[in-house]
Amino acid sequence: MDLRRLRYFVAVAEERHFTRAAERLHIAQPPLSQQIQALEAELGVALFERSRRHVTLTAAGERLLERARALLREAGAAAEEVRRIGRGELGELRIAFTSSLPFSELIPRLLYDYRRRYPDVRLELRDTGTQRQLDLLLAGRLDLGFVRTDDPQLPAGLAWTELHRDPLRLVIHEAHPLAGRSEVAIAELAEEAFVMFPEDSGTGLLRQFHALCRTAGFTPHIVQEAREVSTIIGLVAAGLGLSILPAPLACIGIARVRFLALTDAAAQSIVLLATRAGPLPAAVANFVEQAATGARLGAPPTTG
Repeated sequence: MDLRRLRYFVAVAEERHFTRAAERLHIAQPPLSQQIQALEAELGVALFERSRRHVTLTAAGERLLERARALLREAGAAAEEVRRIGRGELGELRIAFTSSLPFSELIPRLLYDYRRRYPDVRLELRDTGTQRQLDLLLAGRLDLGFVRTDDPQLPAGLAWTELHRDPLRLVIHEAHPLAGRSEVAIAELAEEAFVMFPEDSGTGLLRQFHALCRTAGFTPHIVQEAREVSTIIGLVAAGLGLSILPAPLACIGIARVRFLALTDAAAQSIVLLATRAGPLPAAVANFVEQAATGARLGAPPTTG
């Protein structure tokens, strides 16, 4: 059955008058009568009893009126749902972030603001290393990825928006000879032992750490590995070695640990929001736009 004919039928059934129904529908009365006749012919049953003064529903018409109202409501709801999906107001987003980012001020705020603006978009969040995020994005199994890097370049097929830059800090036990300093150069750490992420963690921080040490002229001596940033800081507190981590992780606040500034200009971690390249679904585009605006308007200082 044609939805337009059902709308015409409901108007006549509710008005009980063809002329008033035609005025309500903003059409002429003869075409309305023709559409009702066509509907009756399609169904093979009379829907109205007509007289010169009255239009009343038959038993079949009464039943159709009930069903037609429900069908039109459902069709209207479906149309609005599709429009909302097209506007990015409804649906699901698969978002990943590196383990250090929830400790920053920026990412929790961006997620909170997005959920307030788009409450009907479901967020599927996962804690995943940078390299794994890039692989998932390229495979179409992830919509957005918050990644850390020292070089804002991504593989072909991906696009990115720079959100923020965090200074890296030397994480050190308070009893270490260097702990009384306000800042340290990475070159001064050539003989030190380190606690870092394992090679298979896929985190961009580990690659950047090696690059910084290589630039400073040494290969770091990693004595202990851990996958969680809180564990790394805890192992530093236990005196097992030093680490280099983004400044926001100082909020974890484990006793006997200090975060010292690094004098190396490259000792900063860039936070990118990565997506697949090309036209983006509306929900993804909305998220990127709001995140970029939120980072620009409310990001914490990028140095210091």
